[in-house]
Amino acid sequence: MAEADTTPAADPTGDGIGAASLGRGAFTQVPIEIVISVGRARPLVRDLLRLQRDSVLPLDRRVDDPVELFVGDKLIARGQLEELEGDQAGQMAVRLTEVADLSDGV
Repeated sequence: MAEADTTPAADPTGDGIGAASLGRGAFTQVPIEIVISVGRARPLVRDLLRLQRDSVLPLDRRVDDPVELFVGDKLIARGQLEELEGDQAGQMAVRLTEVADLSDGV
């Protein structure tokens, strides 16, 4: 039988709350921002300066291509844009088609 590790958890702040005592559950209620990328545009600066209302800026993707979901700069999933129905009609949503393995963190 292996001996139990009796080394105290790290407490860099000195507040009595070590990293080990926080655990993963402590962060499950923290909101995060997910950015949905539908495509990129790479206009010349002169074309950017000419943009005005009703200008069309072509993107590098087609309408039916998957969108990408990012937390910070980490790609976490891909999916298809959808329009919600019922009470939320007109609101956009994403149906996930691929999800990254997030077991190592975001």
